[in-house]
Amino acid sequence: MTSNGTPRGFLEAERQAALDRLAALERDHAGVVDAVESTNADDEHDPEGATIAFEREHLTALLDQTRDQLGRVDAALRRVDEGTYGVCEHCGEPIAPARLEARPTAALCIACASQSNR
Repeated sequence: MTSNGTPRGFLEAERQAALDRLAALERDHAGVVDAVESTNADDEHDPEGATIAFEREHLTALLDQTRDQLGRVDAALRRVDEGTYGVCEHCGEPIAPARLEARPTAALCIACASQSNR
């Protein structure tokens, strides 16, 4: 973990990066929507319609992913504040440092995460 070496510092940097990405994606999405509205494009009959629709849906998916990441970061920051960061929400055991290094927003230890994915 970087950004002052603490979970909070790293998570705050991750949060800012997610907010910056969200703002950029929202601008891109608004640009696509504006471009569609300013033309007489009919997605069904316009040869570019499928491309525009794909781009809009792709940006929507990226927006959803970024909002989800922001939610996970905010939840991890709450756990830091509550003193439960690094403790599995399911079994109460410590989450391995290597897991937190790879997934700083992890709320479950590897064993519990494996069980919940079955």
